[in-house]
Amino acid sequence: MIASLITLASVLLTIDRHPGEKLTWAVALCIATVLTFVGSFSIGLGPIAWVYSSEIFPLRLRAQGASLGASMNRMMSGAVTMSFLSLYKAISLSGSFYLYAGIAAAGWVFFYVFLPETRGRNLEEMEELFGKASKSREKAEETAGVELVEGDEGESHDGRKD
Repeated sequence: MIASLITLASVLLTIDRHPGEKLTWAVALCIATVLTFVGSFSIGLGPIAWVYSSEIFPLRLRAQGASLGASMNRMMSGAVTMSFLSLYKAISLSGSFYLYAGIAAAGWVFFYVFLPETRGRNLEEMEELFGKASKSREKAEETAGVELVEGDEGESHDGRKD
């Protein structure tokens, strides 16, 4: 995907630098790189919001997490679409695709470094893997001496008098 964007940007830069010439090979290569980008995005970074969010959230939060991931996916797609014309007028067509390649590379590094592999793990292992924040919260409550107790109406509170 990143290679497709870099190739597309480089070919568009070549077309820009030869304004009077008919570069049929360059136009054909642009079409091929766009098709390669769409294909690689569809099997690479594209479905991450859909697939990963359905794997990492526990069952009780899965619907909310998947809808949040899908919403962010659509908002970012809209932001890219709405800003493209202004962006290419400001930094050129090839510059826009170089920028997109840089953002895609940064995203790939982020996903590789910060998102653990979920293949072959069951829900309990996911809770353990992503439940570190809740465990640290429980530990902080224990060290602070705050114990949660059930109230008369079924509401939980910390046991202190108001």
